[in-house]
Amino acid sequence: MTGTLTGIYRYPVKGLSAERLDRVALTAGETLPFDRAWAIENGPSRFDPENPCHLPKVAFLMLMRDERLASLDTRFEEESQRLVLRRGGRQVAGGDLTTRSGRQIIEQFIAAFMASSLRGAPRIVSASGHSFTDTAAKSVHVINLASVRELERLAGRPVNPLRFRPNLIVDGLKPWTEFGWVGHEIAVGAVRLRVTARTERCAATNVDPETGARDMDIPATLQREWRHTDFGVYAEVMTDGEIAIGASVEA
Repeated sequence: MTGTLTGIYRYPVKGLSAERLDRVALTAGETLPFDRAWAIENGPSRFDPENPCHLPKVAFLMLMRDERLASLDTRFEEESQRLVLRRGGRQVAGGDLTTRSGRQIIEQFIAAFMASSLRGAPRIVSASGHSFTDTAAKSVHVINLASVRELERLAGRPVNPLRFRPNLIVDGLKPWTEFGWVGHEIAVGAVRLRVTARTERCAATNVDPETGARDMDIPATLQREWRHTDFGVYAEVMTDGEIAIGASVEA
């Protein structure tokens, strides 16, 4: 069965809002360009930009614990690498992520906005070639809209797919087809990805990505109905190439 790519998203700053793309160039062994290229330390962490390594997400501000982040709407300007933060339709901060002064403007806003959640001064961190994904291996997160609709049916309410922080959204398949991809390759247009694992969900999925309200218990629903808490799959990019909305997706 062949599906269709209906969504491409990246998250330039870990924990902040998604950026929708119409097309993107993928590179073997890498994440989407600029996906989680920055993170916001929640007080001092062990992250060393000169020797970057994977750290648990609790070292950084994140939706699982810091749902207020979801009430911020961010815009990332790729050419300038400037990040703009809006709340309620009004710009509240903005700065060039490549400069210390630009990061400080955003850090000062985050320090006030997230004061009750902070263990210390927030600091925006990055390192060349490093991505702050939840997995140690650089990967792309894929979800199946048919599985979302099945979850909606059992939850009795709409479920925004962005609750699952996907990079790629696929439609036109049967529910849970994606779990059968684990250990196999899929083709997204002309690009091959190897699906490596199912995604175990945490409390971040309980947060509405538009309002910041913690209004569902998705892991509990998954556990009750299907005896697991998995939703979506991780995949590694195997070949270089461009993908675009409307591309075919097949095992």
